Amino acid sequence: MLQIILNNKIRLAQFLFFVGLLVLIRAFEDQLFYDPFLDYFKYNFANLSLPIFNPFQLFFGLLFRFTLNTILSLGIIYVLFKDIQMVKFALVLYYFFFMILIVTFFFIIYYVKGHNNLVLFYVRRFLIQPIFVLLFVPAFYYQKQK
Repeated sequence: MLQIILNNKIRLAQFLFFVGLLVLIRAFEDQLFYDPFLDYFKYNFANLSLPIFNPFQLFFGLLFRFTLNTILSLGIIYVLFKDIQMVKFALVLYYFFFMILIVTFFFIIYYVKGHNNLVLFYVRRFLIQPIFVLLFVPAFYYQKQK
């Protein structure tokens, strides 16, 4: 019984550690990543033109942030489920969705030209925030129960 309680404390500490790192990424996003859209979306962006940006720096900044969020999210999934196959599957899903989202993001920037800023906002939100972990954890929990 003591071992079960100790293991759950360790798992809780690991979980909180990964969540804390996700919070730190969010807290220091201005210093860590190149993203001129951070300031753009803080204001009334519906009436503003898109900011000037370097597409290569923006791509690699988004990739770096997405990768950090993915690694920490996979850590959370592993801590919660202790299933390496689930983590591998989640990794494939993460990068499948990354490819779709990054293409959509740049398509909106270059071909829609600011007419759908709200769609751009939400696509970017999926790229920079660990939203997928909020979707995957309940789905994997449900799958594990069946």
